[in-house]
Amino acid sequence: MTHTAPPARERLTNPLRGIGIRQIRLVSGMILFGYVLSHFVNHALGNISLEAMADGVKLHAGFWQFLPVSIVFYGACLVHTFLGLWALYERRQFRWKTMELIQLTLGLSIPLLVITHVLGVRLALTLYGHEILYPQVLFAYFVSWPAWRIWSLVAAILAAWIHGCIGLHLWLRMKPFYKRAAPLLFAAAVLLPALAILGVYQGGRGVVDSDSVEWRAENLSESQIGTRDQKAALDAAVDYTLIGYLSLIALALLARGARALHERRGGMINLSYGNGRTIRVPKGLTVLEASLRNNVPHASVCGGRARCSTCRIRIIGDHAALPEPSQREAFVLRRVGTDDPSIRLACQLRPAGDLSFFQLFLPHAVSAEGYGSNPTRIGEERYLVSMFVDMRGSTKLAEKRLPFDTVFIVNRFLGAVSQAVLESGGRPNQFVGDGMLALFGLATGRREACRQALRAAAMISANVDELNKFLSHDLREPIRFGVGIHGGEVIVGDIGYRDHMVFTALGDPVNVAARLQDMTKQLTCEAVVSDEVRATAGLAEDALPRHEVEIRGRNEPMIVRSVMETKTLAALLVEEQQAAA
Repeated sequence: MTHTAPPARERLTNPLRGIGIRQIRLVSGMILFGYVLSHFVNHALGNISLEAMADGVKLHAGFWQFLPVSIVFYGACLVHTFLGLWALYERRQFRWKTMELIQLTLGLSIPLLVITHVLGVRLALTLYGHEILYPQVLFAYFVSWPAWRIWSLVAAILAAWIHGCIGLHLWLRMKPFYKRAAPLLFAAAVLLPALAILGVYQGGRGVVDSDSVEWRAENLSESQIGTRDQKAALDAAVDYTLIGYLSLIALALLARGARALHERRGGMINLSYGNGRTIRVPKGLTVLEASLRNNVPHASVCGGRARCSTCRIRIIGDHAALPEPSQREAFVLRRVGTDDPSIRLACQLRPAGDLSFFQLFLPHAVSAEGYGSNPTRIGEERYLVSMFVDMRGSTKLAEKRLPFDTVFIVNRFLGAVSQAVLESGGRPNQFVGDGMLALFGLATGRREACRQALRAAAMISANVDELNKFLSHDLREPIRFGVGIHGGEVIVGDIGYRDHMVFTALGDPVNVAARLQDMTKQLTCEAVVSDEVRATAGLAEDALPRHEVEIRGRNEPMIVRSVMETKTLAALLVEEQQAAA
């Protein structure tokens, strides 16, 4: 079967289909966080000297005041602010987690804390050409203005930084690398604002120490800080901007009240959970919001942000009258491989009439809080290397032995295999009869996962040789084995029911590894390795014999490498390492 490439327009629009309001808010927030990061680094230079701050601000301003960058930055400011107000309006329930409450409070307070500083600097430059830099700003905070203004500056620094860090945490916590990177990121998150505040303090001391008639004449002239009339105009602009921003917050709250009144008048609907429980809620709520408002347990790893699919529900009965999935909901459902119109995301579906459904994920199995403590237990897509190992001739072995003797030998074999997997950095996962599935890459990158799997295959050979020597008096033929190794994107998580949940991996790469293990019989070798694993591990093109084979369940032939004796893989890995050095 031949595969035709998708049309160019479809290839172009596919990445855009997953973009929604949350993704736009994330991107705009990242731009603002980049600005804050750059500004804090500049502040931290005050620990060196006031001159270092002055030199640093030239680079900072040169980048952020470059017209295209400036347009993007101020656009991100407006977009992020209005989307924050929209989130305040849109949210239907306020059973806050502490982190969410802190993030919202800080996010709404940041404009109040920085408007005076931003307009006083940027608007003065735009309207009057005043280039207000660190000497002028620090003089105002440390000499001219009352002491509480210094504390407002510290509050602005902390509010912007903590708000941004919480947003990054909520985004990154579902990424595979985050658990390993979190300690380093936390250290940076604590150290940088501390250095920025200390740098501002040291710079302020430098200004106070330099304060003299000559210094003021050089740094505080009317051409630099403006006239009284200009200052009055800027102060009026600040006041009007603050009033406008507070009015927008009030408008969002009033709109929430008007919506709630309209929904009560618009009628109530019944939501039936398929287990006999029914709740009555106003129209307009998402199914997930209705569950949370009525204390009904409902799985949602991402907290209702449409970044996962654990809140999925299956509609019971007719679903034709339901609203069409949003762009973001359709994107997530396609990512999990479902085109069943009866399956919807509870965090996105807002039914206008009575609805019956059941949840596809048990709430006690996955929760938004459980991810941080055990991230690999939730359905997570990541690259892993799967290795299937099977003991040859176990059926024949059992024919002439007592059952307990056979179990003893099989267990010793699986023990030898598991020891090799563990010592190589992998994880024994499933035991099926006399075979085992092992996973590599749960805590490493792609290259190292592939090398670990090949190293484990070599160690299995050594361990089985020792086992054969140990059981030589009881074996008519030495134990033989077959190994299949393949890597790719899989879903890892807990599979099962209630107390019988097991952690495993699901996906085509796991099935292919099992097929490659079976293929060792046809190729009369100890292992068959996909060429993708060989290349990722860094082995030379001619290191292993090449075969193009048909794999059951796949439309196209696959390139694999046969390994007559897996013990030779150890030498190949050493050769590759020496060549790289």
